[in-house]
Amino acid sequence: MDKRLLAILAAIGASAIYGLNHTIAKGVMPAHIEAFGFIMLRVLGAAILFWLLSPFAPKEKIDKKDYPRMLGCAVFGMCINMLFFFKGLSLSTPINSSVIVTLSPVMVLILASFILKEKITLIKGIGIALGLSGALALVLFSTDSVSNAPNIPLGNLMFIINAFSYGFYLVIVKPLTKKYHAITLMKWLFLMGVILNLPVTYSEFTAVDWLNLPFDAIWRMAFVVAGTTFSTYLLNIYALKQLSASTISVFIYLQPLIAIIYAILVGADQLTTIKVAAGVLVFVGVYLVSFKKTKTRA
Repeated sequence: MDKRLLAILAAIGASAIYGLNHTIAKGVMPAHIEAFGFIMLRVLGAAILFWLLSPFAPKEKIDKKDYPRMLGCAVFGMCINMLFFFKGLSLSTPINSSVIVTLSPVMVLILASFILKEKITLIKGIGIALGLSGALALVLFSTDSVSNAPNIPLGNLMFIINAFSYGFYLVIVKPLTKKYHAITLMKWLFLMGVILNLPVTYSEFTAVDWLNLPFDAIWRMAFVVAGTTFSTYLLNIYALKQLSASTISVFIYLQPLIAIIYAILVGADQLTTIKVAAGVLVFVGVYLVSFKKTKTRA
């Protein structure tokens, strides 16, 4: 099968898993595990899985000059990104999170303009303004709280920080994907992630009653570790070998569609006028930012 097609399928698969994650992960917080404790479970579980796979991958030595970039990738991709998303998810709703994370392509464009000196055209500038307006509308005009979502505006703000962090991760990890095997990268990045997250997540991780978890909590946690963390990061790294960071970020548009359908089907969230209006602003914004790029870059 064509490598580009495989990369596209990998990106679609990662976005589908992320879409389900918004509701699946929300279902165990905070009843069985707090947000930061969940992050330690994610990075530790994924690190173990990647290191178990490493004997089957090419043996590669990391160039010393790449360690600062790898540390940056771990900070933004395995620390800030995850901490703010899961804390935001514990405070807000699955539909809000799925809409706001679609700002990643906008964030990638903004960061690329500073880091890679890419020009922002008038159309793209309008797209950035619309996308950010939609996200800010969810922060400022959402209901303050509902059942199992105690501080929706704060949670939505954390999703924006998450989108910025993940966008930055996609930009700075791209050069490393051309140089190292996906498993080599992931085993070191997640090991760094365990160390970086430990001071923040240790108390909540050890507070979990691991021996008495119900099956509903166990399968959800397993999905987050094996699916949302291990599989998606591996799939996205594989896709980045063939596609640009901005192209990969465009596949995030699938998340709200999957997340909204699943959340409504299982009764975890509901559509409101403000969510629909804000979602339209975000989607139009990211379309204006990304549609030209996706046609010309691979």
